[in-house]
Amino acid sequence: MALCSAGRHSGGMNIMLEDAMWQRVLAREAGDDFLYAVSTMGIYCRPGCPSPRPLRRNVAFFQNWTAAEGQGFRACKRCDPKGERARLAQAVVRDACAFVEASDEMPSLAVLAARSGYSRFHFLRMFRDHTGLTPRSYAEGVRARRLQSSLATGARVVDAVLDSGFGSESRVYEKTGALLGMTPGAARRGGAGEVIRTAFADCPFGRLLVGATDKGVCFLGFAEPDDSLMGDLRQRFPKASVVADDAALASSIEAVLDFLQEPRRALDLPLDLRGTAFQQRVWQTLCLIPPGETRTYAQLADMVGNPKAIRAVARGCATNPVSLAVPCHRVVGSDGNLTGYRWGVPRKQALLAREAEAQAQA
Repeated sequence: MALCSAGRHSGGMNIMLEDAMWQRVLAREAGDDFLYAVSTMGIYCRPGCPSPRPLRRNVAFFQNWTAAEGQGFRACKRCDPKGERARLAQAVVRDACAFVEASDEMPSLAVLAARSGYSRFHFLRMFRDHTGLTPRSYAEGVRARRLQSSLATGARVVDAVLDSGFGSESRVYEKTGALLGMTPGAARRGGAGEVIRTAFADCPFGRLLVGATDKGVCFLGFAEPDDSLMGDLRQRFPKASVVADDAALASSIEAVLDFLQEPRRALDLPLDLRGTAFQQRVWQTLCLIPPGETRTYAQLADMVGNPKAIRAVARGCATNPVSLAVPCHRVVGSDGNLTGYRWGVPRKQALLAREAEAQAQA
């Protein structure tokens, strides 16, 4: 149904609602809670549509596209209010990603574009809009994951490099930081030769495990049974020597417990973080979000310096090995929903509530 008809007011609250929606149209404010139609053009749009602003007297507002089309309006081709082009683009990008995943070698842009049926320019823009990456960067990520997986099983570096689709070891070593966050040899060793000291404690969310190398805390997990927490740590460092050392980690455990009780300041711990250059950048940026505040994944991507890399940023949050110290719980969905969290959404909600309360009392 139409919320307001073009050129007419239905009085009272409708006038106020109409004026508020019109201001959003003028500001090109993104949103999906209403649509506006232009009688002189015969089309309906999202409020954030980049088309030239119409005259106010020619505008009507609708709750949804069904209501707008019921009055004879058709969808704008620029802002795609029905989401048809977006769904088609998503399907094309999903197919391209699957093709890259299944290919032994990196497909060229020309091959991917021809497969999609679009020009190279259009396909490239579509792919970047939906993944935040170029096809080449995405393929590099696929090869890096294959390489990391192969090295973790103990394969020789030269075999792992070739099996992952890299032409030579030199190319891997040239970009080792961006690909693995460490040398291939270190990835292959899986922590071999390293000692990781661990300590368990009880916290408000159940059990807490802290693991640390000589450089700093490399794992922080909670809210699961001891075996599960230890299994997570060992999966990350399968060949390291893991020893219990409550005394060595007493100060770290105390810092975490103090933070959970009164999260007024950031949890300051020496850290030993291992990841790709992009993951490291995401984790460093997460630490800039003050306690008691949140950012959306889109805002975080913008802070990282790559506004379109929303999915890559979300993956960076998901692979965070030191929760609380790197506060990935402060990132929410675009609509404010808490979305996923490695240690459970209820605990994410509780953490944010504690931080907000602590900041209000500060």
